[in-house]
Amino acid sequence: MKTIDHGTARRVAPLARVGAALLWMLGCIAGSSAVAADRLTSTDDFQTASVELGERSALPGAGLFARACGACHYGGVYKAPHFSWLELMPPRTLYHAMTKGVMASQAAELSEAEKVQVVEYLTQKPFDPAAVAAAPSLPRCSAEAAVFDRGEPFHPVTPGHDTRRYLPSAVAGLSASELPSLELKWAFAFPGATRARSQPTAGMGAIFVGSQDGTVYAFDVETGCVRWTFQAAAEVRTGVVLDRRGADDALLFFGDIIANFYAVDALTGDLRWKQRVDEHPSATLTATPAVHADRVYVPVSSLEVVAAADAEYPCCSFRGKVLALDRATGSPQWTAHAIEEEPAVTGETPVGTAVLSPSGAPVWTTPTVIPELGLLVFGTGENYSSPADGNSDAIVAVDLASGERRWVHQVTPNDAWNVACMMADNPNCPEEDGPDYDQGSSVLWLGAGGPKILVAGHKSGHVTGHDPRDGRELWRVAIGRGSIQGGVHFGMAAEGAVVYAPVNDMNNTRNGDVLDPALARPGMHAVDARTGELLWSRVNPDQCGDDRPFCDPGISAAVTAIPGAVLAGHLDGVLRAYDRASGELLWHYDTTQAVTGTNGETARGGGMSGGAGAFVYRGHVIANSGYGLYYHEPGNALLVFAPASKDR
Repeated sequence: MKTIDHGTARRVAPLARVGAALLWMLGCIAGSSAVAADRLTSTDDFQTASVELGERSALPGAGLFARACGACHYGGVYKAPHFSWLELMPPRTLYHAMTKGVMASQAAELSEAEKVQVVEYLTQKPFDPAAVAAAPSLPRCSAEAAVFDRGEPFHPVTPGHDTRRYLPSAVAGLSASELPSLELKWAFAFPGATRARSQPTAGMGAIFVGSQDGTVYAFDVETGCVRWTFQAAAEVRTGVVLDRRGADDALLFFGDIIANFYAVDALTGDLRWKQRVDEHPSATLTATPAVHADRVYVPVSSLEVVAAADAEYPCCSFRGKVLALDRATGSPQWTAHAIEEEPAVTGETPVGTAVLSPSGAPVWTTPTVIPELGLLVFGTGENYSSPADGNSDAIVAVDLASGERRWVHQVTPNDAWNVACMMADNPNCPEEDGPDYDQGSSVLWLGAGGPKILVAGHKSGHVTGHDPRDGRELWRVAIGRGSIQGGVHFGMAAEGAVVYAPVNDMNNTRNGDVLDPALARPGMHAVDARTGELLWSRVNPDQCGDDRPFCDPGISAAVTAIPGAVLAGHLDGVLRAYDRASGELLWHYDTTQAVTGTNGETARGGGMSGGAGAFVYRGHVIANSGYGLYYHEPGNALLVFAPASKDR
């Protein structure tokens, strides 16, 4: 089989071919469906949410983009971020890229007015020159609030170091009995944001978190003032991982949506190094990286599922992977692909477009490091093209030192899917047509303080237990109905042998599936990792109401455990805490209510999803809220809670 040349095989993809499927993936609405525009943009007359595809194509920027940008950003240049990613970037990032950034030379032929039109076409928002030109006003720290606590002990158990998402008392400083007395201490409104999905972390008296416009913040945990900011090239979706090796060696690791990975000095916000981890135009970094010893392990995903909605797009050439980088320099050490075989041309669609396979199996979960076994374990998503192979919806174990594969166990076979399957008679839909049952949650290794077993959660609605020596499945329990938007999504948690498994189980998946609401189990569930026994279920009732069409009761976001309890952000915008033994609701807070941030702007949460679960540190509960994607409610809030009884 002949391997396709990525630089020449792609054709310029006219936007009209992507249609409603692309808008679905971006959280927009085409056709007759509509959402109140004031939920997405402050300018009502622009009608962001109800722009139909034909109307969008008539915007002045459409032709300008096609002429000046389309040849590269519709997939013609392998390293250029795909159009799908440009749509997700804030206006400030796009405008600066064309005026003084990486695209300045390519955009030189465009006038100032034409650059503005291109930005409006991509973002579907009116351009605000003042907002783009002016840096956001931030409450800067001074005096003691600006000083990092370099003497604080470091505990490598936080997300990025341990996938169990369990924060012991030494880190959390909060007991389950104190949860009912939590009150909002301060908030911050991410400027211009409609989503907040970067996992916060904390240490040395500071909170570190990424944002939609690519700004990474260091906040003082007590006051919410800003110690420093760092500007990434694009949105930071991954969690921020703090790794300390001494008083003066404190690094932050994170990635952006166009596959750049960063190491930043946690004390100053200065860049230490930056590495492009994949050259595919649809590559992205979604999951929090893992850090161990002298290496950083970076999982790589993609949005090629969207590009495939264009019938002229050769589907598909991406394959998921984990890349090992040197902690000090960022130099690559090894690469472990989810699919070991490179995609090659295996056929042709009825419209004459090349079919490539095997492809897909993106990695959108944090890898699990098991030093005592010399393993790194990660989960994979669906194949993008036919035929589906044995690497999709699977758990893969590789050698920690070399990246050489040790074993693979497929949980759901014959799963190939992309967005073309949401469109009538699109030839890029693989014959399997789903079910799109990714292994979405990080694999939990319970050997430290629990049974020596691996536990994984899946969009099928199952939780499975596995032998770490060969991946053999030891037990399987169904805790949810499962679907393309169901089952277990971004992250489970564990305390000892108790595994907390969140379930989404949306009834309206927006892809035409007819599901039985009676079988849905949205909410929190607890499983005994030793046997697979379901210990308890707390199904969350739907309290959204008819006026909130993009509100759902389930849990898509990663969850976080502390001694005796688990915290979960729901898609209805409510942050809830559940008792370890019974599942009893201990505390809740509606993040969709408006509050004033420390920066003077209004902070309002929305749906809570992505890898950003709550973080608990020094008696504070820290949570992001807002997920303006995939028909979920937008928001822009960072919220920090503390018990009312403690010194405020």
